[in-house]
Amino acid sequence: MQYLSCVEVEPTHEASASVIWLHGLGADGHDFEPIVKELQLPEQFAIRFIFPHSPSIPVTVNGGMTMPAWYDILDMSIDRKVDVAQLTQSANAVQALIEREIQRGIPANRIILAGFSQGGAVAYQAALSFGQSLAGLLAMSTYFATKDSIEIDANNKQLDINIMHGSYDNVVLPQLGEKALQTLQSLGFTPSYSQYPMEHSVCAAQIADISSWLQQRLR
Repeated sequence: MQYLSCVEVEPTHEASASVIWLHGLGADGHDFEPIVKELQLPEQFAIRFIFPHSPSIPVTVNGGMTMPAWYDILDMSIDRKVDVAQLTQSANAVQALIEREIQRGIPANRIILAGFSQGGAVAYQAALSFGQSLAGLLAMSTYFATKDSIEIDANNKQLDINIMHGSYDNVVLPQLGEKALQTLQSLGFTPSYSQYPMEHSVCAAQIADISSWLQQRLR
């Protein structure tokens, strides 16, 4: 099987957990690679970090320019009209990476999906529709693009979901993060939600909170 090309950061000890972390529009798998050191995780957690590269496709809202993207964005309205078929295809490719981690000896309940912006929208779809219980979902500066079409798998109806957003984000407005929170709550989930005084990015306080959350989920 052909998998997405990835950057992989191995722990000092043999991996006992995995985090698959999806980048945003126009970036690649190297974008969040430096965050591994910034998380300052104790060695005993032995987490393998996997940063996939999206394919490069034409993006309508950027004048049809070809760039790394998980799916096409057709307009930038508050509800974001996106190519759901492409998003689902990307989510399927990410689920294949989860399956590969399971084949490599990492149980599904020791695997976390994380995604920033576009990557977060794919992570929502991939995690909530996956057929085995995962350890958690980290949704950063993103939105729940497939809320009206997703088929949530029974195994992940209790998934631990951590939503993080910048209060000054003018790319993906905070209202979209809040809307995802409300949608998930209406579906019976109990996500956590945090806002940080930042734009469409990550900040030091957020990184510290991510580290604590990962340690809690994967201890």
